[in-house]
Amino acid sequence: MTTLMIDSGPIDADAPVTRVGGVPLAPEGTAWPCCSSCDGPMQFLAQIVLADLDSDDGGSGSGPSAQRGVLALFACQNDPGACEDWDASSGGNRALVFPLDGLQPIPLPRPDGKDAEDADDAEEDGYGHGNAFDQDEYDHEDDDEDDDEGVLLLGATRAVGLDQEGDPDYGRARAAWAARTGNATSAVLGQLGGRPDWLQFDETPSCSSCARPMSFVAQLQEGPDPITAMNFGGGGRAYAFVCEPCAGAAFLWQC
Repeated sequence: MTTLMIDSGPIDADAPVTRVGGVPLAPEGTAWPCCSSCDGPMQFLAQIVLADLDSDDGGSGSGPSAQRGVLALFACQNDPGACEDWDASSGGNRALVFPLDGLQPIPLPRPDGKDAEDADDAEEDGYGHGNAFDQDEYDHEDDDEDDDEGVLLLGATRAVGLDQEGDPDYGRARAAWAARTGNATSAVLGQLGGRPDWLQFDETPSCSSCARPMSFVAQLQEGPDPITAMNFGGGGRAYAFVCEPCAGAAFLWQC
């Protein structure tokens, strides 16, 4: 059995569901992650509600895993390739697990040090301190700020639906889904749970706290639209893992 992640069309940028793109949700006060190599803010890629893993086991999403939280994935795109964002331990990407309670959009970093201004700015901007997210507040007035935003956000937010195919092989399941539904294989955004379908070799990361192998959560395709796609080296796939006892996570990609 393979649980496929299917493109279900546009959705609100701050929707508290599994999605690709949009804005990251986290507890109040969470800072936007920065690359440890170049110190620049990373691009937000995807959010995975870990309770959705119940569907991979035939569950309803209301069991113990309903309290697992959300996994947020980031990668550095300030100078693509320079910060080795494909490596789980390079510091060029970040996978973060957050509790479900009190999630709100992480304030978008401002250019030219504006993010260091007093906290009232975030409140006035309307996306901090519990205010509802407003996409207009992320639209900057000058071209330089638009360019900065393009590095941090994908430019489209795609809802993720889940569909299952009987074949445990991801490639065959993806092809079977396309044949059964009449949709293009590009509508498959990835796989939730199961076993990773490595493009190269097994790179399952170990938890930095307990040293045990991490549990596989999902693999992601770059996306159907080249303009708003994630960058995994051109036709690559990303792989996300968690260590739930340690509340740790890791992310890498292969091409």
